[in-house]
Amino acid sequence: MRQKSERCIITFPTTTAAMEMENACRAAGLPGRLIPVPRAITAGCGLCWAAPPESREALEVLVMAKGVQIDGIYAVQM
Repeated sequence: MRQKSERCIITFPTTTAAMEMENACRAAGLPGRLIPVPRAITAGCGLCWAAPPESREALEVLVMAKGVQIDGIYAVQM
């Protein structure tokens, strides 16, 4: 059985915003990937960015710098 670990989850109001985040993270070399939003969280578009918890601060800086629209940032056991 796979062990659960904490992930930093960023949710978005639109699919366009989620894709914009993916492109910005790839360009900046930040870790993570788009996944379906976990059931414990609700989000507008159904996609979220999942990354290691230690990258949260860098992701927050990137969101502010690029002006990516987000719904929220969460710490989730997955």
